[in-house]
Amino acid sequence: MRVDTNNFAWRRWLPLFLGLSLSLGACKSGPADGCRPDAAAGAPAVAMRVQRLEPVLFGIKTPADAQQFMDANRTFARYYLQRQPANEKELAGGLPQLATNAAFQQLGRETAAAFPDSAALTKDLGELFRRVHYYFPDFRVPPTVTYVSGFLNKDIYVNDSLLVLSLDWFVGPKASKRPDLPQYMLRRYTPAGLLPMLAQNVSSKYNRHELTANTVLDAMVHAGKALYFASQVLPCASDSLLMGYTGRELAGLKDNEARVWGHFLEKNLLYATTPFLLQKYVGERPNVPEIDKTCPGRVGQWVGLQIVRKYVAEHPEVSLARLMGEKDAQRMLNESHYRPKR
Repeated sequence: MRVDTNNFAWRRWLPLFLGLSLSLGACKSGPADGCRPDAAAGAPAVAMRVQRLEPVLFGIKTPADAQQFMDANRTFARYYLQRQPANEKELAGGLPQLATNAAFQQLGRETAAAFPDSAALTKDLGELFRRVHYYFPDFRVPPTVTYVSGFLNKDIYVNDSLLVLSLDWFVGPKASKRPDLPQYMLRRYTPAGLLPMLAQNVSSKYNRHELTANTVLDAMVHAGKALYFASQVLPCASDSLLMGYTGRELAGLKDNEARVWGHFLEKNLLYATTPFLLQKYVGERPNVPEIDKTCPGRVGQWVGLQIVRKYVAEHPEVSLARLMGEKDAQRMLNESHYRPKR
């Protein structure tokens, strides 16, 4: 089947569904030396400070303590806790109940054990943001705090004014309590999964798309750009870590890449716009049995990454900033000459 690139109609974009899982063979998941070429290797450092709010949180005993905590961290309270005059009293009463809860305190101890070294976390975040700043000189590192939310708030919250890392989400399988998510999604929520997930969150600041574009192809390429961004600012993160796949799953996809791509073409899926199909091929699922019972969920995102990589290989002059600003998924597919061999 030939993909006709001349009669592509842009339609309304639908939100992407991020997730993970997969399966089809056995494997190697990264470059031979463990790292990709790093154009930003010599980029200057950026100022990086991480404020850990957990110790203060667990010191809250009364509504007055909670009020003082929120007053001392106004930006955090405004954006992350959604503090408003209407819920001020509720928050002031709820935070002491949370902070003094025995199960929550246990989770706090486990979080501290999983992320014991603030200096190491600050260094890792600084390395990520140093590369982001290299590729996007307008980028400014937002004030950064860590927190334990008890899964009552977002895992990662980021805007120009604030970055919150709710570290309890990322303690891993040994935690006494974990987010209420399927196992195939929990695979990402480990200490090692924190930076890849953060990088994809940061990419949304620069990842452009047409507001009227909502095909499966649009979703695939949009997700592929986010993953490619993460691979550039985290050059030593393996593809299996970026995707949240096991090595075996990733190897299976590579071995069956032509078969997977052929399914999208043969079933005329690229220009489908129904939310059901977007969810089925790009969103969260344990697997995609329509392709194969061992094919993982989010397979469309993985294919999108391969299209983006092929496009960059065909156009080495295209900077990461220009790539992220490219809105035309169809043109990227055309100019990538993506045709995996059977």
